[in-house]
Amino acid sequence: MAKGLPRSLARGNGKTVVKKQKFNVKDLAISVVGASGVGFGSAVMGDLPEGNILFLGAVAYMTFTSVDADVQATYDGDFSIGTTATADATITGTDANIMGSTALGAATAGVSPTVRGTLSTAGTFDNTDGSLELNLNLIIDDANISGTADFTATGIVEVLYAVMLDD
Repeated sequence: MAKGLPRSLARGNGKTVVKKQKFNVKDLAISVVGASGVGFGSAVMGDLPEGNILFLGAVAYMTFTSVDADVQATYDGDFSIGTTATADATITGTDANIMGSTALGAATAGVSPTVRGTLSTAGTFDNTDGSLELNLNLIIDDANISGTADFTATGIVEVLYAVMLDD
């Protein structure tokens, strides 16, 4: 047997406390309300395990697409990932507690550039009731949207966390 980490893992209990979870986002539908002001919308990407969750890291590479007539082909905006869905034209607080607000850059022919987002702030989240989920939040600049527009999100999100205690 080789020396180093493989040997150490073979000698231990084999259980890893820290978990890395990948969310493959493929054509996730997001309806963005934008009849007046900045457009906003959310979609659930996935659920998290029950317990107190210590988030250690998160990285995402996301692309957003829309061919809806209510949004300009060169739209711009921001996205975030949070434990709550955005209910207004800002993505702050729990709307962005997993991944902070990240600028998209101008779209071309209705497709945003692929954008990298990272962990907002490491922290512990109470999911002892098992209801915590990851919400992909999207806002579109006021000048770029004139009604409710349909978007799709595609990309990869990886989160690194440990589950500690449960009630």
